[in-house]
Amino acid sequence: MRTLILALGNELMKDDGVGLKAGRILAKKGYNVLDVGTDIFMLSAHYNGEERLIIIDAILSEKFQPGKIIHLAGKDVFEKLKGEIRSAHFIGAIDGLKLLMAMDERLAKADIHFIGVVAREIDLGMGLTEEVEKALPRVVELVEELCKE
Repeated sequence: MRTLILALGNELMKDDGVGLKAGRILAKKGYNVLDVGTDIFMLSAHYNGEERLIIIDAILSEKFQPGKIIHLAGKDVFEKLKGEIRSAHFIGAIDGLKLLMAMDERLAKADIHFIGVVAREIDLGMGLTEEVEKALPRVVELVEELCKE
């Protein structure tokens, strides 16, 4: 199954850069990665009908500890990324994805996965906090497992 990995985030905002860092590691390993920063709408110009879409991003949550990895798939991506778990961006990646799916029926049929890492700190600065940095290898491993399915 052809897979596109979307790396989201802003590396100038501490933990918000986790998706980008994971994406760069995966790209070096040869995976099909699109670094969209905070602009999920870049997907519309680069989507080639891949059957699986894996989104990696930082999330905000008071329910889970920083560094916790949340993996959602299918409809859960759209239903559970509310309330307790939120995108770290003004317009959430998931809201943007819903709009893109409404405009492209191929994308609407894709197997969607979201891998979020609970951020400890999203504030001006470079580098990930210790908890989020420690989660990075498992994020990469989880994406690789999904790509093998």
